Amino acid sequence: MKIEICCGSYEDVLAAQAGGADRAELCSALFFGGLSPSAGTFLMAQETGLPIAAMVRPREGGFCYSGAEFETMCRDAEFFIEHGAEGIVFGCLNRDGTVDEEKTAILCALAGGRCKAVFHRAFDLCKTPAEETAEQLYRLGVGRILTSGKRAAAAEGAAVIAALRRQMAGRMEILPGSGIRPHTVARLLAETGCDQIHASALEDACDPTALLCPEIPFTGLRAPAQGVYRVGSAEKTAALVAAAREGSR
Repeated sequence: MKIEICCGSYEDVLAAQAGGADRAELCSALFFGGLSPSAGTFLMAQETGLPIAAMVRPREGGFCYSGAEFETMCRDAEFFIEHGAEGIVFGCLNRDGTVDEEKTAILCALAGGRCKAVFHRAFDLCKTPAEETAEQLYRLGVGRILTSGKRAAAAEGAAVIAALRRQMAGRMEILPGSGIRPHTVARLLAETGCDQIHASALEDACDPTALLCPEIPFTGLRAPAQGVYRVGSAEKTAALVAAAREGSR
């Protein structure tokens, strides 16, 4: 039985290790579902000796990536692999909800035999049936799928997870995740037959310095809509540059 804990910092990894976890999935920006961690965070996490699966996700909002974003993903993946990651965790989709086979194959090739290629819960958004998507990912070189069984929580998708485990037994690891809690985990394991789980174990903390001047916000005033993310604008940059240069004359 392996317990993987989703961690957003080096201190989270220390807590996971102290609590008896077998593996950590290391991310940043957990509020957005997890983005790639910094190099420093990853290296410190590696020093704990706990196996680290590193998230490779350059931005929030979804999983259909531009060429520049994918190049960033490859650079991050190479760094994590070269420094001993247990796995790289990613998910690349086309705009129509199918697996981006080209990008997935490239990341699987980077992982090679050096670490596990893990396809995350982008799997649950695929428009193709779960069993077909799993076979497709297996052919591309994926060794582990993190899934909630195409439902909001793993407990709701237990039947799909169980079917995937039977289908891929001996070929690919099926890692249930999403909404797993101490009072639900035993039933999930019984219903799926899985030998590993992915869960978070977070509690609230507060940094009082953010509250020193309430009228100065350091977070967005509202969460973005599902699928929305902000990108740099050359036009807005040009307008700002022109205005600043004109104003400085």
